Amino acid sequence: MSSVFQASRLGIGVVGAGKVGPVLARALAGAGHAITGVSAISEESRERADTMLPDVPILAVEEVVRRSELVLFAIPGDQLAELVTGLTALEAWQPGQLAIHTAPELGYGVFGPALAAGVIPLALHPAIVFTGTSLDLHRLGSATIAVTAPAPVLPIGQALAVEMGAEPVIVAEQDRPVYADAMAAAAEFSRAVVRQAADAMRGIGLARPDRVIEGVVRAAIEEELLLAAADPAPDA
Repeated sequence: MSSVFQASRLGIGVVGAGKVGPVLARALAGAGHAITGVSAISEESRERADTMLPDVPILAVEEVVRRSELVLFAIPGDQLAELVTGLTALEAWQPGQLAIHTAPELGYGVFGPALAAGVIPLALHPAIVFTGTSLDLHRLGSATIAVTAPAPVLPIGQALAVEMGAEPVIVAEQDRPVYADAMAAAAEFSRAVVRQAADAMRGIGLARPDRVIEGVVRAAIEEELLLAAADPAPDA
């Protein structure tokens, strides 16, 4: 299935112009897909859409969905279920349409109300901290994307992850909450350690604490990553 998918080009619509959606759309456009439209509400999100996706029309959510073969929902997970239900009530979906979200804590089950309309559900979460700029395109090249989908659809999700420049890893539907907690802990604890060390360095009068602690932080993280890589995988 993946070879057939990779040979095709899709019309992709983006719901949400925060830091994630426009970056992933830009990556997919770089792989040859056409971006049909993006939804953006705030002035900041509209500016980001204009910067990252020039010449892509800014449309209402319903219109983005109606125009697209693949719809990428890059919005907070707690907003997704209500939006899916609303779009289903409006009969906005198309049979065979791919629907993807990027919320780490949710699997494809959140698209349940749309399945009767023939929607093909996937959940893809890129494991990076987004800035909302083209810098993220480079970061994707050394990142993984967690793919959660029904078994027949997994090759599509894996192919999309590769087209974004990342390495796909499969996360089971029931494991998404644990995955999300682990990702949040990794990001927050790393930031907290750096903040604490930097504050202590400032307290003794060092003007550039980042230069002092950078080598230690990077080395410590690299050592722990090497240990994590050496640990045997858990039994399936």
